[in-house]
Amino acid sequence: MRRIDVDNTSWLKQVIAEHGWPGVALAGEQGSNEAWLLTQHADLAPAFQRQALELLKAAVAAGDAPPRHLAYLTDRVLVAAGEPQVYGTQYTQDPDGSNLCPQPIADPDRLNERRAAMGLEPAVEYDRRMRGY
Repeated sequence: MRRIDVDNTSWLKQVIAEHGWPGVALAGEQGSNEAWLLTQHADLAPAFQRQALELLKAAVAAGDAPPRHLAYLTDRVLVAAGEPQVYGTQYTQDPDGSNLCPQPIADPDRLNERRAAMGLEPAVEYDRRMRGY
C-alpha cells in the first residue's frame, strides 16, 4: 500500500503542478473526488497535503470543490501536525484495536455548527457510522 500511495502522490503532484487543483471544472465530480481521496491518504507526504489544502481552500471558495473535502483534509493536516481537529472527521484506535474514538477536537461545543457549515452530518451520526452502528 505504501508504494501505491507514493506513486499516486507523485502522479497527483504532477497534475497539480501542471493544472492546479483538480476541481470539478477540470476533472469532473468523480475525478475531483478521487484527487481529494488521493490527497487525503498521502500521509507520507505531509508537506504535499498542506500545499494541497491551500489549493483546495481556493477551489471550495470558487465553488469548484465540495466543502466536505476541505473539512476532511483540514482535519487530516491538523492531526498530522499534532493539533486538535476542527470538524471531527479523524478517528483513531487504541493500540490493541479495541476502541475507535475521534482524535482531539478543538472547541467541541461548536463542533456541529462547524460540521453543518461544511455540509457534514451531526457528529453523533458520524460517530455511529464510524463505529458501524
